[in-house]
Amino acid sequence: MLKFISFGSGSSGNSYYLFTDTDGLLIDAGVGIRAMKKYFRDYGINMSMVHNILITHDHADHVKCVGSISHDFNIPVYTTAEVHKGIVRNYCVQRKVSVDLVNEVEKGVTYQVGEFKVTPFGVPHDSADNVGYEIEHDGITFCIVTDAGEITSEIKPHISNADYLVIEANHDEEMLKNGPYPAHLKKRIMDMTGHLSNKDCGIALAENMTERLKHVWLCHLSEENNHPELARKTVETILRGYGIIVGKDLDLEVLKRKTPTGWFELK
Repeated sequence: MLKFISFGSGSSGNSYYLFTDTDGLLIDAGVGIRAMKKYFRDYGINMSMVHNILITHDHADHVKCVGSISHDFNIPVYTTAEVHKGIVRNYCVQRKVSVDLVNEVEKGVTYQVGEFKVTPFGVPHDSADNVGYEIEHDGITFCIVTDAGEITSEIKPHISNADYLVIEANHDEEMLKNGPYPAHLKKRIMDMTGHLSNKDCGIALAENMTERLKHVWLCHLSEENNHPELARKTVETILRGYGIIVGKDLDLEVLKRKTPTGWFELK
């Protein structure tokens, strides 16, 4: 059975784990390695079951521990060539990924990564490069879209393909506009290579999801410009306007910024 855990989702650190009884896939490694090891112990999971790592982009909150985890457990790291270069340049990544563990992927190409079929796709963000991942295992499709300035025509089909979806709902537009951030930072966040708002997340779901979508997790919420209940309520209200009822047509949850979820069984 396929299972999913979020170990942290936000600017303090992002890391997600997709796993079966015989294989594990870590998506991003922005949570401290000591915390990660503790979380795995707490859940009774051996980190030796992490057989591969996928990276979305090279910002520190997604990669700061990728070299350490990869080195300590001899785990291959998959992402695009530009993201790998960005990891090398990132001073927050104190231990770099060993050359022999570097694996490059191309957007739009499907790869067999352990037990999983993985298809990277482009996501607009102000990083060296950024990809979302559509991951298929035994007929179930899991998709992650994070740090997205906008939902492009490249992203939309992957939302439509998903049975389970992690998608960014970073900020409430009014909270951001009226909040304490300086003007240049507000502009960066609202830009087409910034972060997805609650409203745009809801519209993206409503316009692109299909009846196969069972569960959505809202990720990467801003601590200063959002609130879990506000994000959930905004998305739920937009979906209802399209005739989609949360709790009936799909489940909707918000991932915690700094603490793990329980694990979810993806059936």
